[in-house]
Amino acid sequence: MALVIRPSRIHSVGVFTNAPIRKGARVVEYDGPRISPKEADRLYDGAPRTYLYGLEDGSTIIDGEGLGAYLNHSCDPNCEIDEIKGRAWIFALRDIAAGEELLWDYNLYDDEAPAPCHCGSSKCRGTMYSPEWMRKMRRRAKSAKL
Repeated sequence: MALVIRPSRIHSVGVFTNAPIRKGARVVEYDGPRISPKEADRLYDGAPRTYLYGLEDGSTIIDGEGLGAYLNHSCDPNCEIDEIKGRAWIFALRDIAAGEELLWDYNLYDDEAPAPCHCGSSKCRGTMYSPEWMRKMRRRAKSAKL
């Protein structure tokens, strides 16, 4: 499959496919140097944008580079990320037509900085944070008012 980076209506640039992709297909690896959460904080504290992905082990962050890092967020994605043996892969959630932008739900967490979503989907929740993280933040704000 041929993947290309080109301008995106969602944000700056995105990754598009030039050929159809079947549901369940492994599309691209989310790759880059592995760093610790402490190193990620040191490198990117206050940065307006990062390409970090935390692995399930809780101690490894991928400092994304390459095609995988350029997939944009959507609240109605056509891809998802999954770990296999310590590697993060992007898979197709459904059949994807040639010409479509590849999108996954970032489900951000562990921060309080604004992360507005501009995906344009009718399912847009207005933020790139996960629903679980947003519930936690609402509970925290409610407790602070008491």
